[in-house]
Amino acid sequence: MFDMPPKEAVVKAVLEGIGAAKENYLFWTNNRLFLSYGPRKIITLHIAQAIGKMENAPEVFIDATVADILRCSLPDRTGYVGYMQENNLSQGVFSITLDARFPHQGDNDSISKVIISVKNGVRNVKYEYLKEIERICKMLRPSGSTRSTLEYGIFAFYADLSTDARKKLPARIDKIIESFDEVVGRFEVLQGTFVSSGVQLSRGWVSGVRDVM
Repeated sequence: MFDMPPKEAVVKAVLEGIGAAKENYLFWTNNRLFLSYGPRKIITLHIAQAIGKMENAPEVFIDATVADILRCSLPDRTGYVGYMQENNLSQGVFSITLDARFPHQGDNDSISKVIISVKNGVRNVKYEYLKEIERICKMLRPSGSTRSTLEYGIFAFYADLSTDARKKLPARIDKIIESFDEVVGRFEVLQGTFVSSGVQLSRGWVSGVRDVM
């Protein structure tokens, strides 16, 4: 059976993908626009490419639906409807899903391992971000005796801000992480960590990863 790359390696690839997206977008726009003003799909594609270049890379899917992910991670592939109802999960998509890589016997034998949500221009705590963290937690949380194949989820984001802004990025990031922790704390079996490529004060930008497992 295929072994997933270590979580630390995946997180590193995610941050590298965001960094590549930033550099490319600045080049494309002749340094006129920061990445926060670009479509988040640009970041998603760069992250997918960075993960795809990893040694022993997993299968990478973009915009996989909640139903498909659950169908490929729950022991009972027909149990996703009940799981969605039980956990108040509506249909939608995740930016990236990582699956185990192995020779497939058909179109219905994938094994989902990691879900990644990508957001752009994350400068303040917003309801939509907190709901996304909650959605990740609901996807990961075991339902009774159910054992999901999902190992962890990642909320990957990028922010940039003028250095003249009244509230600086470090203070904003601290508040965002504090708010994310409150959401994850509601799920007893889960815990979260924050990893950043670093706050660049001279440019006023940060890329970060909030992983939940």
